[in-house]
Amino acid sequence: MTDDTATLSELAEHELPFGRRVRLLDVDYQNGLHLLRLIWREGTRITQIDIDAASADLLAAELKAWAMAHKSDADN
Repeated sequence: MTDDTATLSELAEHELPFGRRVRLLDVDYQNGLHLLRLIWREGTRITQIDIDAASADLLAAELKAWAMAHKSDADN
């Protein structure tokens, strides 16, 4: 998939609670910039953000820490 200045590669798509979905795409701009695009869908509402590797790393660590702290919740 391409847009005007970037090549988009699908990384993942996940169904989330309450009918929400998230897609992750690798965005490779022709100028060498690489970003991670998150597309959140909630009904007809769509939110799209592009983040850099440092932001993705920080977000991943925070998501992992939260998941580990609440892991027992999923077991109930």
